[in-house]
Amino acid sequence: MPIGLSLILAAAPAAAAELPPAAAAEIGRLLDRLGDSDCRFNRNGSWHSAADARQHLGKKLDYLRGKGMLASTEDFIAKAGTGSSVSGKPYQVQCGTQAPRPSADWLRGQLRGLRAPAVPTAEIGPSGSGAK
Repeated sequence: MPIGLSLILAAAPAAAAELPPAAAAEIGRLLDRLGDSDCRFNRNGSWHSAADARQHLGKKLDYLRGKGMLASTEDFIAKAGTGSSVSGKPYQVQCGTQAPRPSADWLRGQLRGLRAPAVPTAEIGPSGSGAK
């Protein structure tokens, strides 16, 4: 290969990674859980509603996807859900009367819940004993 061509290829940016459809769907469900929660979200010292937090993280998702910077849901949590990319301050989530906690912890907990296998319910007979 001619030296000039190899220099051009070496300088070319790597192709942006495409977020796998399964990860995109999982992130969508994670954001829905946040938006539908009774939690509030602290960003840069101000508290916001869960719906506002969902919208904000959705914008960060769109930006990171456009830059090809996400390959998994864990990438999304690490790059978008942990803190402000401008101030560097960590995000916090507070649900109900619980103490505020790092948003990354809350998001990872919700992700575990999404990924947990569904527990089958036993068929309950008329006596409630499980027998038919």
